[in-house]
Amino acid sequence: MLDDTLKSQLQTYLGMLRSPIRLIASLDDSETGAEMRSLLETIVSLSDKVSMDTSGNDARKPSFVVARDGETEGVRFAGLPLGHEFTSLVLALLWTGGHPPKVEQDVLDAIRGLDGDFNFEVYMSLSCHNCPDVVQALSLMAIFNSKVKTVVIEGGAFQQEVTEREIMAVPMVFLNGKVFGSGRMSVEEIVAKIDTGAVERDAAKINAKETFDVLIVGGGPAGAAAAVYAARKGIRVGVAAERFGGQVNDTMAIENYISVLETDGPKFGAAMEAQVRHYGVDIMNLQKASKVVPATEPGGLIEVQMENGGSLNARTVILSTGARWRNVNVPGEQEYKNKGVAYCPHCDGPLFKGKRTAVIGGGNSGIEAAIDLAGIVGHVTVIEFADQLKADAVLVTKLKSLSNVTIHTNAQTTEITGDGSVVNGIRFKDRASGQEHHVALEGVFVQIGLIPNTEFLRDTIELTKFGEIVVDAKGHTNVPGVFAAGDCTTIPFKQIVMAAGDGAKAALSAFDHLIRSPVAA
Repeated sequence: MLDDTLKSQLQTYLGMLRSPIRLIASLDDSETGAEMRSLLETIVSLSDKVSMDTSGNDARKPSFVVARDGETEGVRFAGLPLGHEFTSLVLALLWTGGHPPKVEQDVLDAIRGLDGDFNFEVYMSLSCHNCPDVVQALSLMAIFNSKVKTVVIEGGAFQQEVTEREIMAVPMVFLNGKVFGSGRMSVEEIVAKIDTGAVERDAAKINAKETFDVLIVGGGPAGAAAAVYAARKGIRVGVAAERFGGQVNDTMAIENYISVLETDGPKFGAAMEAQVRHYGVDIMNLQKASKVVPATEPGGLIEVQMENGGSLNARTVILSTGARWRNVNVPGEQEYKNKGVAYCPHCDGPLFKGKRTAVIGGGNSGIEAAIDLAGIVGHVTVIEFADQLKADAVLVTKLKSLSNVTIHTNAQTTEITGDGSVVNGIRFKDRASGQEHHVALEGVFVQIGLIPNTEFLRDTIELTKFGEIVVDAKGHTNVPGVFAAGDCTTIPFKQIVMAAGDGAKAALSAFDHLIRSPVAA
């Protein structure tokens, strides 16, 4: 089940257990059940602090619970937690066995303080790189609060449930039988969503912060680089971000960042955050800015107001709010989001195995998505508005070599159709002839580029007609003391390496501004 390298690593981790744990299995005669028994027996063989009990009789088979010795409740895994979820299994074992999690103390306090009955079910796929964050967050909550119950369900092993509950995107989370959320969520986000007093407490904490020399709004590659470069100047630096890492967290493979041969988005984002924290930067997650108020005098403070009602003050501000996936904005897109309309082929592609899908967009991201999907799904229809595909020639050549792909260029998507519950097709118009076509299918992946996260700046900062922040060669905006970097600006290429360099440049410009500016009384 596990190769020798993984066994050796797992044995090392299990050596960190501080107290005994028990694996309570509910098995069946299926192939997955046999594989689960083998996995659990391997884990038991690697540590004398782990025991196995096969007397479980859970309705979901095969499944197993990771519980403290003498207890019957804990995190339940239905199906095999391998692939991207093997780390989630290891962490569940360690945390249950008393090894402390790498989580801020106030987060653990908030988890322990949750009051109510919280029965979570999270559906994941083994190829989903967004799923582990959610699985690990809900596992942590179940381990540190007995009122929280968490079941992690591998969709491939429970296809009937996936079909009955109309799950067409992962991770998908249910709370007490009702849809709670989908997509990547941090433990802070989940706790804040069910903790009714969290917003007020969070705003009070923000208001209590001292003035920053440099305040960075946004925690993607640009924001992280700006934080590192500014902090190395020995000044007070803060980062306010909706989620640290930004859109990098949703990126599967990163193979073009200099000195890093190959990595993935979640690992890259975690490494960025670790480096920023290393320099003592105050990272404030789950913070969405609502307004920037310029200084009223030279050397005065700039105020950044947050949606939760709090506000931060700083001598300089760097805006690095990044961008998000652009919607196609046709009837059916919002109605069938996560019901056949998806944006991440790496995460959700396996849910459409053998089915008919479409990709809207003929740029690099769209064609890469189509190539990826073609190896999983039954058929891929590519719809591109322009009269030719815009992706790199090598990608186009690869796409055209695939037998289960149909390409429509000069085609305008007009509607994503459905039966009221799930997607059942896509409608597009031939821009040359005006003729309308309908293609029957089960999934639509939207891949048409990015839109800057700058709506809150419209009354303060100069923006282009596309919403990008106008910056000069040094990252200055039209407002003194306010700088900008990365995908939210007018820099010509939206790449991680470009954003990182842009963030460093903005930090150096902000520091230059600080040393040349008077300090207002």
